[in-house]
Amino acid sequence: MRIVVALGGNALLRRGERPDAEIQRANIDRAVTALATLAHEHDLVITHGNGPQIGLLAVESAADPALTVPYPLDVLGAQTQGMIGSLLARTLRGVLPGRRVAALVTHTVVRADDPAFGRPTKFVGQVYPQNLARTLARARGWHIAEDTTGWRRVVSSPAPQRIVESDTIHDLLTCGTLVICAGGGGIPVTADNDTSALSGAEAVIDKDLTAALLAEELKADFLLILTDVPNVYTDFGTPQQRPVLDATPDELRQGGFPDGSMKPKTEAAARFVERTGGLAAIGALDAADEIIHGNAGTLIRPELPIV
Repeated sequence: MRIVVALGGNALLRRGERPDAEIQRANIDRAVTALATLAHEHDLVITHGNGPQIGLLAVESAADPALTVPYPLDVLGAQTQGMIGSLLARTLRGVLPGRRVAALVTHTVVRADDPAFGRPTKFVGQVYPQNLARTLARARGWHIAEDTTGWRRVVSSPAPQRIVESDTIHDLLTCGTLVICAGGGGIPVTADNDTSALSGAEAVIDKDLTAALLAEELKADFLLILTDVPNVYTDFGTPQQRPVLDATPDELRQGGFPDGSMKPKTEAAARFVERTGGLAAIGALDAADEIIHGNAGTLIRPELPIV
């Protein structure tokens, strides 16, 4: 079976943790341990988030006196792809001796006229108290919004249209390579209508929507979205909280999930299932193998035919 796995940024750097390299290495070890069984048994493509990491690099870049202007988000996205991809590839090689593993710098085309460029919604970086967040926003020209535990920077998040390297990823899979790609949703680029030349875009693409598009383009059988909760929940964080164990795309869209957290995951799963007839699931990283076998997580399946 061909599986596309989307690792959440919080699977690599948990909420509240310091962004130290050793902490991220330890979390990478945990992620790879959770995926090792799947990698032995299936064709695997791994994507990953980069919200905490790109936020850290953006803060460092904005504060660097050697720079005339801070590095743009597409360049910072490329840096996070290299860092996280390298850590994942090295660790995977250690647990899968003899297996080909490749981390591929990946570009995702977005529309230059996407309305999302005028409505920043994508959380990046660390959580701040409200007063400090407002001070940073004034000083650095940021947009900020309230997250579940505080205030964070938000940036534009246009919809992914196509993945530039999808043919290369397909070829690598065909020869038995485990591929790490499309990290952070891919490096955002726009394409010239006449020449197809690529230009960087000031944005961070939602990694789950890119994973769904990638899974569709690769004709994957299963899209597995791994995060830090065991299931999708209705009324999350309230006394009425209930796990969703099984749903169709239409049922999932009726859940009223928050824009900044679960909604992109549920929408990505729903799109993949609708467009391909395959299966998708959302659940906890440590339960990856159980989710694939239907024993954990939230399964998203096609509508049953009317007979």
